[in-house]
Amino acid sequence: MSPMNPTNPTSPMSRPMRTDPATAADPCCAEYRAGLSRRGFLAGLGAAALGGVAVSVFGDAVRQVAYADTTADTTPESTAGNVLVVLSLRGAIDGLGVVVPHGDSAYAGARPTIAVPTSRLLAADSMFGLHPGLAPLLPWWRSGQFAAVQAVGLPMPNRSHFSAMEEIEEADPTEAVRRGWVNRMIGMDATSSPTEAVHLTSAMPPTLVSGPAPTLAADRLSDIALVGANPLFDTDASWRARRRQGLQTVWNGAGGTLGDAGRQALTITEVLAQAAATAYQPQNGATYPTDWPATDLAAALKDTAQLIRADVGTEVVSIDFGSWDYHADYGTVDSGNMAGMVGALGDSIAAFLTDLGSDLDRVTVLTISEFGRRLGENGAHGLDHGWGNMMLLLGAGVNGGRYHGTWPGLTDPASPYVDDDLAVTTDYRDVIGEVLAKRFPDRSLASVFPGHQQASIGVMS
Repeated sequence: MSPMNPTNPTSPMSRPMRTDPATAADPCCAEYRAGLSRRGFLAGLGAAALGGVAVSVFGDAVRQVAYADTTADTTPESTAGNVLVVLSLRGAIDGLGVVVPHGDSAYAGARPTIAVPTSRLLAADSMFGLHPGLAPLLPWWRSGQFAAVQAVGLPMPNRSHFSAMEEIEEADPTEAVRRGWVNRMIGMDATSSPTEAVHLTSAMPPTLVSGPAPTLAADRLSDIALVGANPLFDTDASWRARRRQGLQTVWNGAGGTLGDAGRQALTITEVLAQAAATAYQPQNGATYPTDWPATDLAAALKDTAQLIRADVGTEVVSIDFGSWDYHADYGTVDSGNMAGMVGALGDSIAAFLTDLGSDLDRVTVLTISEFGRRLGENGAHGLDHGWGNMMLLLGAGVNGGRYHGTWPGLTDPASPYVDDDLAVTTDYRDVIGEVLAKRFPDRSLASVFPGHQQASIGVMS
């Protein structure tokens, strides 16, 4: 590992901060809960408006699919190419509790009951170590396929969950239209298919994949089916064939964007329903956890492995896993909310990597969260909103077995942005940009991250 030397934070990007961290009151996550409720409401509204058909295919118009999918043509391009899996750790994970700076003298004293003891850390060097809940991932750390970046995030603090999520996922200070960086990435292909970018865990896609390029969102791959108004017959093959024929007659005669969307939806449900028609059997002895809190993440990663092997042209899979918003009752290294969630993260990713086997050579996983937590433990044995965070990278092309980034120290009175925060010294776009440059070299970083000057991190080889 190359040492992380103290330095000043990176310069903020030109876009003004959406929430002034100096004046905005800590929302204690009411707006975060409201944001999640809003997404759930919109998803329900879409289903109701379409007569019980989930809104799950998005592009230049909202497109309807019978429970989940869409492709642009009947011969989707091969997934022999690379795949990026983005795990969004919603709710602002405590990066200092995952990639622990035990070598910084300020760490342990600021967290009298929730600090991870140095003796319990994994893959420790003189400054950092991993939370013991990530023990299932140690084989990939030792093989050089698992790395961490510390002190990473937005160039300027934004402690609003909803606003920070939007800012990170849009990643474009020059554009007023809501469009995610993944949507820009896949939109460079004039013949892009909705299966190129798939969001799992919800039929309502996040900003990350939203925009004019068609994308797909679903809770589970098993939801992909052509359904109708009468559930008594929706499992009957002959009934489904008649239902499909009737819909084809309707949509083949429809013009414009809506007609295109209807025909595309029929194609997608046919292609992906075939992929999900049989129960997926994990390979290489992989066993996905089934207990909470790993349930949804493990199921989504299992679906991701199935999707990759289905060879339907998927390049990016987005998965939400949260909430990590522990203002209170954070817990200890062995028990409580944080330990349970980190353990679920480690178990689920390890099962996914094991399942992929040799296919891991073309799959890269990265984690991202809207912001980090403050250094000091509060009176409720939790942590309030902060700034800098960590990112984990696993799989193909990762320069692993080491910690990357520039460590600023946990006390930096020279920084105008630090208020018991970890200062950001690495722009999160530099980490993602390096992944894209190495694994998707045909994509223009200037288009994915407009106005951003890419810096080298060394996290990819």
